[in-house]
Amino acid sequence: MASSSSPAAPEPLRAAGIAYERHGSGPTLLLIHGLGATREIWRPQRDRLAAEREVIAVDLPGFGQSPMLGETPTPWALADAVARLCAELGIERPHLAGNSLGGWVALELAKAQEVASVCLISPAGLWRRPLGPRKVDTRIWARRLRPLIGALIANRRAREAMLRSTVGRPERVPVDDARAMIMAWINALGYDAANAEMRRYVCEDLDRVTAPTTVAWGELDRLVGPPRPERRPPGSRFRKLDGCGHTPNWDAPELIGELLLQTSAKEEGDQARRAGVVA
Repeated sequence: MASSSSPAAPEPLRAAGIAYERHGSGPTLLLIHGLGATREIWRPQRDRLAAEREVIAVDLPGFGQSPMLGETPTPWALADAVARLCAELGIERPHLAGNSLGGWVALELAKAQEVASVCLISPAGLWRRPLGPRKVDTRIWARRLRPLIGALIANRRAREAMLRSTVGRPERVPVDDARAMIMAWINALGYDAANAEMRRYVCEDLDRVTAPTTVAWGELDRLVGPPRPERRPPGSRFRKLDGCGHTPNWDAPELIGELLLQTSAKEEGDQARRAGVVA
């Protein structure tokens, strides 16, 4: 599903101060990226999803092409910003999918408003206690190496080493996609503040998430461990993603696409048809 090279990201649409893309038709599936990423992480799934859904992929405030949030970027403040986007676009009861910090944002949205379903991929916030400040900031060194990033990305071994913390199978990421991922992480204006707020809290009041919810975790995830049953929304399904890392969109493009479609199935017939893909 992923191509060998990626075209430049299209000029985004904008609403409520958020940059976003809109593709396809059908029930709305809102895609929320993780810390240091952009809406482009969903590109390997975009065409497959757009064949059956109206897909809206956002750049969270302070990431990609969205400006910084005018307040402290807690997960719930970021969720409020996405809720304002939904209100401005007239989106009601969207299906939600989020990776990492985007998973926590999706949970806050699900707690605050009516949603149709929630798919969480290696979500942040389901840890048992706050993580506390990070001891080593690898972005400092990455920014210092910025003039060399182009040459490093061109080298297969160096490129895969840079991606290995977030991607389970970095050899599967096309060079252009790898370059976009790494530069988005280095250039994210909102990274430091959002990271600090994310590490300061745990996601609470999970019993307020009443929509059908799937929690997926990549077995090769080096950043976030699988949440314990008591730290998942009540009644949610848990799925281990074999051979996948923290951001698995390139690890298993077809699997992730089917996971999102199954979770956001339009009707029981869709669920039965996909039962063999997502148990």
